[in-house]
This record gives sequence, C-alpha cells and structure tokens, in this order.
Amino acid sequence: MLEKAIFAAGCFWGVEDAFMSLPGVVSTRVGYIGGSMENPTYQDVCNHGTGHAETLEITFDPLQISYQKLLNVFWECHDPTQLNRQGPDVGDQYRSAIFFLSPAQKNIAEESLERLDLSGRLRRRIVTEIVPATIFWEAEVYHQKYHAKNGCGCGF
Repeated sequence: MLEKAIFAAGCFWGVEDAFMSLPGVVSTRVGYIGGSMENPTYQDVCNHGTGHAETLEITFDPLQISYQKLLNVFWECHDPTQLNRQGPDVGDQYRSAIFFLSPAQKNIAEESLERLDLSGRLRRRIVTEIVPATIFWEAEVYHQKYHAKNGCGCGF
C-alpha cells in the first residue's frame, strides 16, 4: 500500500528535484499547506497573507523506501536551521516543516530531528516545524516538475 509524505524545505522546485527520482518514490506534486486560505495561488502565497508553505507531497512505496530514508533526504536537501528562508529565498512560505499524516510519522520525524540536533553536525539549532498535515493545495500546473520541464538553475 502506498503512503504519502509532506515536506516544506524552501522553494518547492528544488525540493521536488531532491525526491522525484528516488527509488520507491512513485510520484511527487508541489503545492501549499499550513495556512488559512482555501485554494491559494502562488501569488497569494508569495504575498505572505496565507500562512502556507511551499510544499512537496510525495507518494512512496514503503516496501522500497522508508519514511526515515525520506527524512534523511529532507534533512540533507536544505538548511533546517534557517528560519523562514532558504538561501536567497526569504519569507514564511520557505520555512522548514514536516507535515505528518499519522502518529507514526510524527514519532519518526521527532526522533529524526532529535538525532540530528544532538549529532553536532549543525552549527545552530534546528527550527523545523513538525505539525499535523492539513489540506494540501496543489500548485499551478506550470510549477509541477518545473526544473525537469525548464532546466535546472538551482545547482542540484
């Protein structure tokens, strides 16, 4: 049975790049979650009035890739110590967040964050939110697989 994972780690184009080709990842789609506005647009989210984060929803086969392995990629594909930014992208829509879909995902995410925080690998404390998933609003078609369709200028 397939499962889903939802992560926010900066601009969703680069985050999607980090996950879409992993063995066991069946599909990805970018969108918005964590805010108050229904059916937000990219422009709405960029205007900072919705509370939504740019997000990646991953559908995966847990027999091929575990949620923990997805979390490992999540921690590596961005800087979880930066509050409301990733690189040149600044704003609450670029925050680092794990939106859990079950108590098991919540526990695995919290343990993973604690292990990384205590490992000493990072210079600052992790600011990643671990919060329950709400409605995932799919982003506009032109954002889906953006780098695959338009070339990647992100360095991934």
